[in-house]
Amino acid sequence: MVAIALLAVTLSVAWLLWSGFFKPHLLLLGMFSVGITTFLAVRMNYFDHIDGLHYIGFRLPLFWAWLLKEIVLSSILVARLVWSPSLKIRPRLVKIRREQDVELPQVIMGNSITLSPGTITIDIDETGLLVHCINQVTADDLKSGELLKRIDQLERR
Repeated sequence: MVAIALLAVTLSVAWLLWSGFFKPHLLLLGMFSVGITTFLAVRMNYFDHIDGLHYIGFRLPLFWAWLLKEIVLSSILVARLVWSPSLKIRPRLVKIRREQDVELPQVIMGNSITLSPGTITIDIDETGLLVHCINQVTADDLKSGELLKRIDQLERR
């Protein structure tokens, strides 16, 4: 029961922060969407199959802050590429290997990569992720392992 309440609170806070709307009818829609999501998580036995509770804590907002910083930096890089007269776009595919075959961290990693401009996760399998990068700089950033390190810190208990 505590895990369900924590999920609902986390979803509510995230919805409020990301939407920025505080009008009554929009708050009701937010509450409705949080309720539906929580209901579906319970109905799908989320708490029985995935030990996701340890993600709900102080590490998740720290990860979100780091990810937001990376998204802003990626946006600046892509804007510079687009506005550059020489347009140094040299797309490439990169394979990001992950030691553990755990679904939730791989999904978080794939979503985090796709949220960053200039990269998109094409495939996720047992060996890792296949990522399309706009240029060598974004590929090198992914290969540096910073995202893997941050996700490992996120899933540490």
